[in-house]
Amino acid sequence: MMDKTEGGKGSFPGAAVNAGVNAAVMGRLKIAVPKGSLYSQSVEVLGRAGLDTSGLQNPGRQLVIRTDEAEFFIVRPTDVPVFVSYGGVDCAICGKDSLEEAALEVVELVDLDFGACRFVVAEPAFAGGAADDAYSRLGILRVATKYPRITSRYYDSVGVQVELIKMHGNIELAPLCGMADRIVDITATGTTLRENDLVVVDEVLRSTARFVGNPASVRTDARVRNLAVELERIRACV
Repeated sequence: MMDKTEGGKGSFPGAAVNAGVNAAVMGRLKIAVPKGSLYSQSVEVLGRAGLDTSGLQNPGRQLVIRTDEAEFFIVRPTDVPVFVSYGGVDCAICGKDSLEEAALEVVELVDLDFGACRFVVAEPAFAGGAADDAYSRLGILRVATKYPRITSRYYDSVGVQVELIKMHGNIELAPLCGMADRIVDITATGTTLRENDLVVVDEVLRSTARFVGNPASVRTDARVRNLAVELERIRACV
């Protein structure tokens, strides 16, 4: 059973772990919360873990929400690993996809088991194996993606040489206009792929939300470790 300070909702898990070391001495715990699809569930689980997340419910244009025990930084999902790795925050919730693409030094503490999606390789349904034929002739595939590191690692693992085309959005268009043979993209339901007449030909990896910490903070700040324990307990009860 984890120690908690008194006060119910808003009390921080394990805040009294180290006698004589309190929030006034250590300062507020800095936590990054991702914008977008993971935001609402991230706020929910942090609240269930005992943090005061009332200010995160409707933050408006605020990017920093402060409580007595924590500072919440609302950031782009792809920037979360940067904030964690370089010590801008002590811990964060982040999609596995963003962690893999950033390839920065963070400590992955808990698989939160929400925000499930997968990286897939897709091509036009009407292509009829044209990509494989092109590879047989030319010895290289042209692949469009927003995730060059993940894509490169995948194709290295299967021994296929590729020319990567880095894009920032609407990559479904790349094979439809002949600019690329295939795409590597993230999908939750596959609806966007189907609506654009693309079919999945392989799966690259699966992704869920993770609770992660800065390596130094994990070692030196019991609050990060205790929050991880509480989030693991919550996940196990779902």
